[in-house]
Amino acid sequence: MRSGAKEDKDDDGGGLGSLFFELRTLQIATNFFSELNMLGHGGFGPVYKGLMPDGQEVAVKKLSLESRQGLREFTNEVKLLLKVQHKNLVMLLGCCVEGPEKMLVYEYLQNKSLDYILFDKRKSASLDWAHRFQIITGVVRGLLYLHEEAPGMTHILIHLGSLVPMDIWPLKIVSGRKNFDRLLGSEKTDLLSYAWELFQARKTLELVDASLVECNPDEAAMCIQLGLLCCQASFSERPDMNTIYLMLSSGSFILPKPGLPAIQGRGGHWTTTTSAMTNTNGSSIQTEIAKASAGSSFVEDYSRNSISYSSMDEGR
Repeated sequence: MRSGAKEDKDDDGGGLGSLFFELRTLQIATNFFSELNMLGHGGFGPVYKGLMPDGQEVAVKKLSLESRQGLREFTNEVKLLLKVQHKNLVMLLGCCVEGPEKMLVYEYLQNKSLDYILFDKRKSASLDWAHRFQIITGVVRGLLYLHEEAPGMTHILIHLGSLVPMDIWPLKIVSGRKNFDRLLGSEKTDLLSYAWELFQARKTLELVDASLVECNPDEAAMCIQLGLLCCQASFSERPDMNTIYLMLSSGSFILPKPGLPAIQGRGGHWTTTTSAMTNTNGSSIQTEIAKASAGSSFVEDYSRNSISYSSMDEGR
C-alpha cells in the first residue's frame, strides 16, 4: 500500500489498494497547502505540490467547495479514473474526502503546467514550434484515447476539473497568450474574438507568437483553424476527436471553414488553466472528412505539403 493512503474495499469485498489518502498526510506533504507550494489555480480549484513520506512527489488538487457531489458518486468516479492509463494523460493516484473538501492526488510533473511556461516570455523560449505542435497532437491523442478506449471517462474528467475539453487551448499554444489580456488593448483583449477577426481578414498567421524564431506556417494555420472549429456556437459544427486527430496527422485533408465562434455570453467559461491531465503520441480518412465538413456551406481543400504564405495571402 502507498505511504499515507488508506485501503478501500469495493462493495463486493475486493480491495482497491490505496484509493484514499489521509488528510493529515497531504497537509504535511504540502506544508499545510502553503502558497509557496501552489502550482496553479484554475476554475476547479488550486493545485499544490506535495512530498509524500516515501519521497514520492505528487500534485494535490483541492476541488471547489461549491461542488454538491455526494461522497459515493465522487469515489465511484475516482475508481473509474484510476483505470485510465495513457502516456499522454497524467496518472491519478487517489483522492481524499476527509472534512468538507474533496481532493485529487496526481503524479507530479517536473515541468509544472503548460501555462507556467507558455505565459512566461523567458521560459517560453524553450517552447519552439516543434514542441508546441507536439504538445497539441499529444493532447489530442490523449483525448482520443478517452473517447474511444475509455468511453464515459471524458465527462467525468471534465466534471472533476481534471480535463479541459478541446476548445480554445490550441489558440493559446500557438499565440503564447492567455484567453483574456487587457494589457494588449481592446482589439486583442479576447483571444478568441481576435483570432476570429484575423481569420476573417485572412491574416491568421498574425496570431502566431512573435517570440518564435521559426514556425511551420501550414501547421500553425491548421491549428488556429481547428481551434476556431472547436469553438463553434453549434455543437454539431464542432469536429469530433477522431476527425481532429486525422486532420493533424494526415498529409492531405479537407478542413471546413469555421463560422462565428461562441463568443457571446462566454463569461468566465475559458478561465480554467490548461489541463493538468495532459502529458507531453479505424475508419477511413474519407469517411471522417465527410463528417468534419458536414453542415458547412464552404469547404477549403488544404494540403500540409502545399500551403504557402502566398497561396494564403497572409504574412506574419
